Amino acid sequence: MKKFSLRYFNRYNILLLTLLFFISTAFGAGTGFLMAQRGISKNPLQPSPIPTPSPIAQTVPPTQPAQFTTNSPVVKIAKQVGPTVVGIVALKGKRYIGDGGIQQGSGVIIDGRKGYIVTNNHVIAGAEKIIVTIDKNRNYPATIVGADEGSDLAVLQVKSDNLPQASLGDSSKVQVGETVAAIGNPLGREFARSVTVGVISALNREVSVPGPQGSTITLETLQTDAPINPGNSGGALVNLQGEVIGINSVKIATTGVEGMGFAIPINDARPIINQLITNGYVNRPFIGIYNIREITSDMSEWYNIPTGVYIGGVFENGPADKAGVNVGDIIIKANNRTVTNFNELQDIISSMSPGDKVTLTIVRDKSSNPLNITVTLGKLPK
Repeated sequence: MKKFSLRYFNRYNILLLTLLFFISTAFGAGTGFLMAQRGISKNPLQPSPIPTPSPIAQTVPPTQPAQFTTNSPVVKIAKQVGPTVVGIVALKGKRYIGDGGIQQGSGVIIDGRKGYIVTNNHVIAGAEKIIVTIDKNRNYPATIVGADEGSDLAVLQVKSDNLPQASLGDSSKVQVGETVAAIGNPLGREFARSVTVGVISALNREVSVPGPQGSTITLETLQTDAPINPGNSGGALVNLQGEVIGINSVKIATTGVEGMGFAIPINDARPIINQLITNGYVNRPFIGIYNIREITSDMSEWYNIPTGVYIGGVFENGPADKAGVNVGDIIIKANNRTVTNFNELQDIISSMSPGDKVTLTIVRDKSSNPLNITVTLGKLPK
């Protein structure tokens, strides 16, 4: 028998093994590719197709909020109160041309039969002629019935007995967060009876405004974020019942500050308005002291004197002088209420009337006991 050569056997085995390797590699690659294709949709790293949503019933309410629909209280306010808000043009005279010769503002008709209109004093201060615009077809000359610098209020009158009349509300019931509307003539008659909406931001805000001859007037106001622009002064701040709860007066116009407008509460304005109509001026109480200085806690410690209000001057023959108040006295209480500054003293005095008595607790000599002096208030001179 012929012997099989080991050399040929080895070569044969090597060729066979190589061929089997390539066949198995090709088969495995093809199988892997097919499996990958089938499994690719199951791979969590691959995004799944987004299914097309099926139609659903429309249950979303209309995009227009209810407060801005035709049934909105603001729409009713604009129709009801808008006609009672007038435009005011105050002319100071030819000598003021180019220097504030024309002032524009707003007003609210409070008596349509007698033609009484309330506005801010600063709108008509110094005017030689005043024109009131009722609507596009009616302009009337107005006279000043009375004006009060201390409250920044004034009452005008036009000769017409057939005017719409605003309803006055109760500002003591106003709450923070309550919705309000401001109505006025910002920037003049072109934008007459503009309506803006906001809320009451705060109550009893004290704001200081320039007064006559460089003085400063402090007003206690309602704060609102309803936009109040130049020309809105004297206009109406209205609640959702259509009642005037404030007379728009001033806004803070500073870079970076928005939505800070202020209105005189109608409950504070009402007695002032009544006095202006009755007397032509406000009958304010007068105590007869001036040149007042506040004694702070630092001054009190340094000079060894009590905190309070230092009296630098007493009007001769005035109420304080007649009661025995002296220059140099320090008021520490009024009607048994502690007084640490002039505003606290003024609040007590302004809540009283001429003829009322106020008891001042004073320190005349820092080493002596306090004295109680009763002062009968007089009338503030016009």
